[in-house]
Amino acid sequence: MCGIVGIVGKTNVNQALYDALTVLQHRGQDAAGIVTYQDDRFFLRKDNGLVKDVFRTRHMRRLVGNVGIGHVRYPTAGSSTSAEAQPFYVNSPYGITLAHNGNLTNTNDIAEGLLRSDLRHINTNSDSEVLLNVFAHELQSQGKLVPTATEIFESVKAVHKRCKGGYAAIAMITGYGIVAFRDPHGIRPVCYGKRETEQGTEYMITSESVALGAQGFTLVRDIAPGEAIYIETDGQLYSQQCAENPQLNPCIFEHVYFARPDSIIDDVSVYKARLRMGEKLADKAMKLRPDHDVDVIMPIPDTSRTSAMEMAVRMGVKFREGFIKNRYIGRTFIMPGQSQRKKSVRQKLNPIELEFKDKNVLLVDDSIVRGTTCKEIVQMARDAGAKNVYFASAAPEVRHPNVYGIDMPTASELIAHNRTVKEIEQLIGADWLIYQDLEDLIECAKDGNPSIVEFDCSVFNGKYITGDITPEYLLKLEQARKESSKIKANVDFEDDNAVIDLHNND
Repeated sequence: MCGIVGIVGKTNVNQALYDALTVLQHRGQDAAGIVTYQDDRFFLRKDNGLVKDVFRTRHMRRLVGNVGIGHVRYPTAGSSTSAEAQPFYVNSPYGITLAHNGNLTNTNDIAEGLLRSDLRHINTNSDSEVLLNVFAHELQSQGKLVPTATEIFESVKAVHKRCKGGYAAIAMITGYGIVAFRDPHGIRPVCYGKRETEQGTEYMITSESVALGAQGFTLVRDIAPGEAIYIETDGQLYSQQCAENPQLNPCIFEHVYFARPDSIIDDVSVYKARLRMGEKLADKAMKLRPDHDVDVIMPIPDTSRTSAMEMAVRMGVKFREGFIKNRYIGRTFIMPGQSQRKKSVRQKLNPIELEFKDKNVLLVDDSIVRGTTCKEIVQMARDAGAKNVYFASAAPEVRHPNVYGIDMPTASELIAHNRTVKEIEQLIGADWLIYQDLEDLIECAKDGNPSIVEFDCSVFNGKYITGDITPEYLLKLEQARKESSKIKANVDFEDDNAVIDLHNND
């Protein structure tokens, strides 16, 4: 999962891009990048790290121009230790940079075709570079010295025919403008907004609407599945449907975990969806145990707070903040290594013992993926003096790998895979475990936009919305991930030794 942003403005956009990326930081903490355009040149700064660490004053001064795009990276395809930060760049045709959120499911097939038929070299393991080169090749095939909206939309049509999976992308074409497009199923989110200035109308395209409001832009709408929009450098906007059979099937996990609660995605308020999740979860808890003995309900900060509050109201139980979060520790779910996730839990959360002492505590989290975090948290609650520790998940059991841009691609890593709820309950050490029902979760998200035909719920039900995922594909993905983990472990070991050697040299 990544965050993308693009702005066509009337004055320098570097600061607005930076500020937007800080708002989208929750979508990726591995790397960040910004590229701007002025006087037929791109100005690029990208590196591994958080937004605040990647960009210094000297970098910002060099990022001149009224047009630019930005990206925060969360590792899906490719290694988290590599320098595969985005945006990516190709010089032909015209000079194009691209930022991408999502994951292509046919990357290897496309990459081979790019070399054999398109004569294009792919320099990284990133599917984003593959997507960029497909778009660049198709645009070059139009054969125009000056591209217009017509040629750009024809190129996006060809991209949709060649690329499968979930993707939302923003590309900047040197001297001409910005194009944004979304996969035909609308799995990954992207929207655009505008603001009026003394110099004229400015446009922003971004993964979540919250980035628009933070910069004074007004949300216009989400980009439709399969649609592309093209904004010229002078502010002229064009849009066109570029897919043959588009259908809105957004990723429901955005509402569960990834998106900020103050965002609106596909006309659904994330905040209200999470309120409804709390209501449904409370109803299930009271149905299972009408005479429950829950003394207090506590959220696992921060994503589950909205659901936990509504659950407490519905059940007539006290709501308390039992854990204080260290704001300077990243989101454990999107940390690249299992050992790193486990280590960071107690660094991230600290219990308020007086809220736990001799109480039956119901902890609420947005979801349970690998189980590492919640097992540690349950033990922390016991250590703080809780009499009984109950655990509730606002999402159903995560039993299947994700292939559309979320870093949980192997079934063996998922605590719920091939296990019953009772077995999971014992593994995490809880006295009682409650999961949301999938039907209720879908109802919670769909209530905001009845026109949504079907959500992508593949991590819960194993149904992959694009229809091209086979057991063989998942097996190859698991094998590739295991190899990547081995390489990562070796790199970490070598890095540790390198640090020791440097200190010894001192």
